[in-house]
Amino acid sequence: MTGDPPAPAPQDGDPRRTLIAVRDEIAKAIVGHESVVTGIMIALLAEGHVLLEGVPGVAKTLLVRALGAAMALETRRVQFTPDLMPGDVTGSQVFDARTAAFEFRPGPVFTNLLLADEINRTPPKTQAALLEAMEERQVSADGAPRPLPRPFLVLATQNPIEYEGTYPLPEAQLDRFLLKLTVPLPSRDDECAIVARHAAGFDPRDLAGAGIRPVASAADLYAAQRQVAQVTVSPEVTGYIVDLCRATRAAPSVSLGASPRAATALLRTSRAWAWLTGRGFVTPDDVKALAGPTLRHRLRLRPEAELEGATADAVIDTILATVPAPR
Repeated sequence: MTGDPPAPAPQDGDPRRTLIAVRDEIAKAIVGHESVVTGIMIALLAEGHVLLEGVPGVAKTLLVRALGAAMALETRRVQFTPDLMPGDVTGSQVFDARTAAFEFRPGPVFTNLLLADEINRTPPKTQAALLEAMEERQVSADGAPRPLPRPFLVLATQNPIEYEGTYPLPEAQLDRFLLKLTVPLPSRDDECAIVARHAAGFDPRDLAGAGIRPVASAADLYAAQRQVAQVTVSPEVTGYIVDLCRATRAAPSVSLGASPRAATALLRTSRAWAWLTGRGFVTPDDVKALAGPTLRHRLRLRPEAELEGATADAVIDTILATVPAPR
């Protein structure tokens, strides 16, 4: 997946142009990471969640805050810790002495963009509190479903090199994430640009001072999502998506392959990428471009394969090279 879809001819009220303007606003605070920004835009268009993996200090939190500022969306951050309770995320019943009754006090999950920072540092019980919110877009409290605001997107982060005191995400939780995006260390040129920005007075806590302004609304996003839903997918491309996912289940180094939900996820992300690039139909190249981010976190490798250095990305690359694509 490349980072820069070609911009279409400017048109008033064009949702694609508006979404690309959001990417340009984010660039005022974020240097590089074009493919990560594009991946998050795809998740927004496909109404999915994102798992961001990267070492500390690569601007994962700043990226989410910049996205919220550029789209005028409410953003909240939860720092996941071992002592975090489910109610600290979803909300809880609180006794109101004035009315002598319990009332529900919404938690930080009731927002548009939820940054779940270091999600693998909290126990499974608290991780599971997000399952209903991510899948059903609601929270059940006292037997009553409470819908979450729309749009609703969870952007969770985790550190790939630190395992002490962490709780690996179960497969059911990982499967709720539409994409897993790797946030790499910047190149030398990008790192020089970052340091130069700070030398010139850039303050990552003051996004308004960086010139980021809201250029899109929830209504713009809904309009874009409706257009994405109109992107056509031929039976041949649908079959190709299914063949790729079925091939992961037969790979010798994989103990758990991509599920049918993964196939539908790959369909959604391919559609969103095709729309971003200005086409009304999905090609096999769109599927190939999104196969890695969409499937990598859904594969469980056999222990002996991991000891030999196998990775999910390598397995996906091999499958892409061997499964014939439709013409």
